[in-house]
Order: sequence, then structure tokens, then C-alpha cells
Amino acid sequence: MKLATLKDGTRDGKLVVVSKDLTRYCAADNIAPTLQAALDDWDAIAPKLEVLAQDVEHEAVPCERFHEREAHSPLPRAYQWADGSAYINHVELVRKARNAEVPDSFYHDPLMYQGGSDTFLGPRDDIPLGDVAWGCDMEGEVAVITDDVPMGISAEDAAGHIKLVMLVNDVSLRGLIPGELAKGFGFFQSKPSSAFSPVCVTPDELGEAWRDSLVHLPLMVDYNGDAFGRAEAGVDATFNMAQLVAHAAKTRALGAGAIIGSGTISNKGEDGGPGKPVSQGGLGYSCIAEIRMIETIYDGAPKTAFMKPGDTVRIEMRDAENHSIFGAIEQQVTAV
Repeated sequence: MKLATLKDGTRDGKLVVVSKDLTRYCAADNIAPTLQAALDDWDAIAPKLEVLAQDVEHEAVPCERFHEREAHSPLPRAYQWADGSAYINHVELVRKARNAEVPDSFYHDPLMYQGGSDTFLGPRDDIPLGDVAWGCDMEGEVAVITDDVPMGISAEDAAGHIKLVMLVNDVSLRGLIPGELAKGFGFFQSKPSSAFSPVCVTPDELGEAWRDSLVHLPLMVDYNGDAFGRAEAGVDATFNMAQLVAHAAKTRALGAGAIIGSGTISNKGEDGGPGKPVSQGGLGYSCIAEIRMIETIYDGAPKTAFMKPGDTVRIEMRDAENHSIFGAIEQQVTAV
């Protein structure tokens, strides 16, 4: 099934069930007022939502037109937002840009940071930018939402706690990252509010594309209207989403509604080296930092600027029949 949260003037919005083709919705507030409320009692609530989803498909209940612009992120705020780094190719490239080595441990022990989860942007909300010098970058990723996850769980068992899947634009301020990391205490100001796709889906909604706790489809990233990235989310992943969930739960339980991100989806080139831009027949990139690093490798200096007010990004994923699965994240950078 597909779920969304509509903006209704309240902090946490209104839970709705959305049709598979993203054209219609039916309010689910008689079952659970918000997505967080549904996740808090998922085993009891999910079957009722599934019944409503079937009724929506068969047009057996009154429905209204679904407009993605009216959706908030599925969870407008969350108790937990932790972003991993499943795609080590991305880590390798970005760390090269900082003249930093990739520790050997990164290849068997996932990298993860705890992001701010008290406010998320809606999928069509502007990205506020206080200073162009901050180096605003988009990061296209897949994210999962869990139910209650016990501390110390195995990756095999963690897979069963993944209840919903969605996309995320994990906005980064590249100009602030080196100074923060130099303090030895991690990201904070360099990681502003993220935005998630208009719709989240249960893993079974992805069919054969969901296997081994990964989505085996390309992530479509357009920058200022041009194809920027078409990286395959099921390729070059050092870790899957279940492994990231288990990593997050190693020393503490995760509460229902915890969001775990994949990190920027990133593929190697056909020869095992850096990938090529889409314009050159490659799969492109899911963030600007990667192309800047590749420009540095080949040209001695980056040419592609980070985002500035007026720039736009669109992040979407389509199924084998070219139907949008999660709806699209469409954002514009604005000066504040």
C-alpha cells in the first residue's frame, strides 16, 4: 500500500491512503490520525490500512484527487533520523575531495550520523539557504521507516522491521562540513532539514524490485531541468538497508517511526573507476559533490557550482512500467 501525510495546518498532518497510480486518496483518520500513530501500533493498524487501500483501488470508498504539492513528508517530524552510507563509492569520492582517506573499517562497519528530525521539509517545499558560501548540495537517497526494533538485533531479523520505504533529499552544506568534522564531533549545522517523497510504500508494493533489503531501480535526479543522475540503487551497495537498521540498533533500541537512510546512491563506472555524467552516457550522480570530485580528478579543479537561489532539484523513482512509485521531490533553493 501507499501512504501519505497531507498538510492540514497541524504539526503532524493527516494520514491518507493513496492509490497505486498516485491519483486518488482516502483519509485514514478513522483508523489512525497520523502516520506516527499508525507506526506506534503497526501490527494492529496496518491490516486495517491494507483493507482501506484495497477499497481505494476498487473505488469502493469516496476518494479525492491526490495532489503531490499538498503532501508533507510522510513523517513531518520523527523520533529518529539516522543516515547511513551504503554506497562506499560516494564516501570514497567525497573524502578524496577533503584529502581524507577512507578507513578500512568503513567497508565492514557502516558509517552513520544522527540527523535533525524535529522538522522535515515537505517534498515541494523550498530549500532555505542563508549563504551561498555554505555550499548547498542535494543528496538523493532511499530511506526506510521501522517499527520498534530491539537492541542488538541481527541484520537478518532487522529486515522484518522495515515497514515502509521512501525517497529522501538529504540536503548538505558542503562548505560547513570540513570545519565541523575538524572539531571531532560530527555534523550539525552542515545538515539542515531534509525532505522526503510525497508517498511512502510498504516493501511488497515494490514487487521484485525489493530484494535483499535494497530497491533495485534507478534513482532519477534532475538538476535545473536536466538529467543529472540515474544511479542504480541495487548496485554497488556495500550494505543493505537491513544491515543499516541493525547497525543503528547495536547499542539501543529504535522506536517505532525511526527513519534510516541509505546515504547518497552512487555507482562506479563500467571500468570500476569514477562514473560518467548522464550527458556522456553514464549513470551520473545523486549529488553535486561527486561530479566536483571527478572534475578535480580529470581537470585539476571543480567546475560545477553548488546550488544557489533559483536552482531546482527533482528526485523520483519509476517502476518497470515507468510509473512513479513515490511521487517526486521537487524543490527550489531560496535565499533567506
